[in-house]
Amino acid sequence: MQCEKPDKERLLLLIACGASCQVVALSSYYLISSYLMTTLPLKPSISRASERWWQRYEAPTFVLAFLLYLSWAALVKWHAAVPGWLLFLLGGYIAQLHFSLQHEAIHALRHIPKKLRWALVWPPLNLWLPYPMYHRGHSTHHVNFHLTHPEKDTESAYHSPSAWEQHGPVWRAIYLANQTLAFRLILGPFLRLYKLAKTEILKLAAGNFSDVKVWIFHLISVIPILYYVIVVCDMKLGDYLLYFVYPGMMLGQLRTFTEHRWGNSPHERVAIVESNAVFGLLYLFNNIHYVHHRAPTMPWYEIPRHFRRNREASLEGNGNFYYRGYGQIARRYLFKPVFHPEHPRW
Repeated sequence: MQCEKPDKERLLLLIACGASCQVVALSSYYLISSYLMTTLPLKPSISRASERWWQRYEAPTFVLAFLLYLSWAALVKWHAAVPGWLLFLLGGYIAQLHFSLQHEAIHALRHIPKKLRWALVWPPLNLWLPYPMYHRGHSTHHVNFHLTHPEKDTESAYHSPSAWEQHGPVWRAIYLANQTLAFRLILGPFLRLYKLAKTEILKLAAGNFSDVKVWIFHLISVIPILYYVIVVCDMKLGDYLLYFVYPGMMLGQLRTFTEHRWGNSPHERVAIVESNAVFGLLYLFNNIHYVHHRAPTMPWYEIPRHFRRNREASLEGNGNFYYRGYGQIARRYLFKPVFHPEHPRW
């Protein structure tokens, strides 16, 4: 079964549908945030006895997940009606938002059974990274003492002095260019895929087959996604990669670009990017990264309130490692390295 070619009325319907989903999501955030500001105590952790039902069962996250999957299905179904530039923006936003939802499932949703938690975020809309591998690697990253360590921090952009010398001039130039926002956004996704492929190939070459089952289950999970995209909605695989996967990875690279840097204290290695609601929702407020590292299990909808109430203490705690938004980051580091990739200590 293939999707019919949409006419102008369906185009308007699609745009209205997509915009409505985003408006509902943003409005939900503002309503929840306002409610939290006026009714809940200041402590970031709330006793189970005082929790309301929607907190205990993470209702905002489930509503967000429903809107996310609905928006994805609608956008793929009527992709032919959407101008390419708009499809690129909306597809990338939805793809990255799903990645943010997976991140939320790693840390929060503590009252939800693990199997349900995993099932909620399992569908591999982004195709390229198995959720169990992301879960394992990101959990390792949250050992705060090891933040930015080239070997011990799985998400570090640094290289040890010995590794830096071994890379050779070409790779040193590439890794240095990767510290500019322009390179990170455009070519960073390909560098990330190269790193993943290299790691997995080296594991197999060394006789380590521990991830084979993970990849098999991942590939099986990708089949229904691609069936819906290619067979049901007549969308080419190349188009899905171009309009969903690639821009989603670009937005992921934007968030991680400068969320960590070396500092003497682990807390000084974690940034705060105080952006607007559009980017806040996109990253589920993981852009206020310092708060997330101090309280990893804090639900996404409580982070802005907590930061507002503890702003001075937060900025003092992370050594004022702060940006007003991603526009400021772009102005500073579009073509200038944010830091040198050779680690100054490790």
